[in-house]
Amino acid sequence: QVQLVESGGGSVQAGGSLRLSCAASGLTFSNYGMGWFRQAPGKEPEFVTAISSSGGITNYADSVKGRFTISRDNAKNTVYLQMNSLKPEDTAVYSCAATRRAFTIISGLYNYWGQGTQVTVSS
Repeated sequence: QVQLVESGGGSVQAGGSLRLSCAASGLTFSNYGMGWFRQAPGKEPEFVTAISSSGGITNYADSVKGRFTISRDNAKNTVYLQMNSLKPEDTAVYSCAATRRAFTIISGLYNYWGQGTQVTVSS
């Protein structure tokens, strides 16, 4: 059974940093593209960032480009999201997802999803 478990969320002041982790089990992690998505209260889910199965390709939403960094450690079956210069508008539940495709930014093409972790940024 595939499980994706996020951790590292919390509350931080604007300008601060957080590092999210997503530990995967029940799949051959190195064969899966990984992504992070977020959903703020009252808003539609949105793409944040994705990384290819090998880690060689990444893509970021314009709203986080230059502030967030996605990375993965295939030996640890874990994907990370380093978030710097956080803004109040980054407040959301952040979820990681796994796709059988090598890489995609399309949420509908992700096969497995974690439960999410809350990130709250205060001004």
